[in-house]
Amino acid sequence: MHVVRQLGLAPSPFCGSRPSFSTKAVKADAPSDQLDTAMLRMISELSGRVDEAVAVTVTKNNEAARQIAFASDSELRKRVVASIQKLSKGLLERDVEVRLLLLAALCCEHLLLLGPPGTAKSELSRRLSSLCGGTYFERLLTRFSVPEELFGPLSMKGLENDLYVRQTDGYLPTSEVAFVDEIFKLHVPSPSPTPTHPRTRIPATHAQPVGAILNALLTLLNERLFDNGNQRLEAPLLCLVGASNEMPESEELDALYDRFLIRRTVSQVSNTQLYKLARLAAGRTDHSLTGVAVANANGNGNGNGAAEAVPHEVLRMDDFRHTAGAAYGAVDVPDAVIDLLTSLRCHLQDKCEPPMYVSDRRFMKSVQMLQAELVLLGLFGRTCRLLDGASRRGGGAGQAARRGGRLGAGLFCHSQWGENDDGFPELRASLWQAESSVAAAVQALSPQMTENRKKVEELLREAHTLSAVLATPGATAPLLERLLPKRFKQYAKGISAKA
Repeated sequence: MHVVRQLGLAPSPFCGSRPSFSTKAVKADAPSDQLDTAMLRMISELSGRVDEAVAVTVTKNNEAARQIAFASDSELRKRVVASIQKLSKGLLERDVEVRLLLLAALCCEHLLLLGPPGTAKSELSRRLSSLCGGTYFERLLTRFSVPEELFGPLSMKGLENDLYVRQTDGYLPTSEVAFVDEIFKLHVPSPSPTPTHPRTRIPATHAQPVGAILNALLTLLNERLFDNGNQRLEAPLLCLVGASNEMPESEELDALYDRFLIRRTVSQVSNTQLYKLARLAAGRTDHSLTGVAVANANGNGNGNGAAEAVPHEVLRMDDFRHTAGAAYGAVDVPDAVIDLLTSLRCHLQDKCEPPMYVSDRRFMKSVQMLQAELVLLGLFGRTCRLLDGASRRGGGAGQAARRGGRLGAGLFCHSQWGENDDGFPELRASLWQAESSVAAAVQALSPQMTENRKKVEELLREAHTLSAVLATPGATAPLLERLLPKRFKQYAKGISAKA
């Protein structure tokens, strides 16, 4: 509208269905063919300049996108890559689980693995303990488990001194990596009366001690604290891997289920990979049967899915302890991302059937995990700086030129994601996406990204057209109407509606 007004177009107060505009007067005796010739010549010149400007912008952005190395080759990233390859060695179709386990440990969170027995759930936690060098604890729970199995036996000397304390050395309160199998087998106390032993009158159920297990476990997982007698001790727990063949059945276990920020369903090795699994069982250890492909700094994998050599050292315990804290202070989450997360939570709880409950604690930890995940990539920082810089560029070409600069930045983002030979290099360079996940995402995103790129190019052409018309002496409304007929009709329709 501003561009049309700058061309001397004013809506008539007596306009009907189509607004009339006051334009420069033309002599009555001027031949109409001269006017058409001059108009066509001006249209041709402007179209040529616009085509050239659009082509230059597209070529420039494509070349700039191809030259960007998306992932930073920091020492931390190299250690994460080496750790992924080490944890994955000898395992088939467990690259997603390996990445989730490392991410949970780096965020000091817990991982829940749901699936049938014999799918390498406990093996993953043992490998994590071996990787970071932390103390390891493992236990299988049943409906009759007692607190001593997890937290240690009562101290006999303490009882002699009227102290109710446990010997926790070597048990869960002093471990750094833990694996608890069948974690939902806990039998929670029932509100209904329980039968008692006929002679001792003691309840004939293990519900009460198992209820004590649940209460202590909840505090240990969330606050990393353990109440031993009248003392509250800090627990060095880094990550607990819980495993189960089934989902929790009682509502009393919902709090325990909510403590696991990352959850993953583990399946058996697919039929297509059974041959490799049999060869591994037979002693074949060549690298073509083990490991996973990890993208390099430019998002390029090793092509055949084989694990690359591990030239760098793996993650240390200090990395697991301090990466999350450093990420919280270094990575800022833009408001647009926060709006997206809040909309996602509302969608899950209000529009999904059945609704998916997301607690406030889980929502906050999800944001913090996102910061820790992106500290190795810098994706948000680069995108925000790119868009922020584009909004400040544009010079003195007016609002249309500034809009063209922002559209150029949007086109540049599309070039980054979809126009390189490898396709979506930022996604492929992610440490937290397995090769199969990336392939599925690329297949789903490519059509929409292609369509969005066409729309951005159309908007970019319109912005260059408006800028060129404003810079052309003697430009009139008919010229703009012929160059951008659809936009002109939208403007005329808006004027008519207001009148």
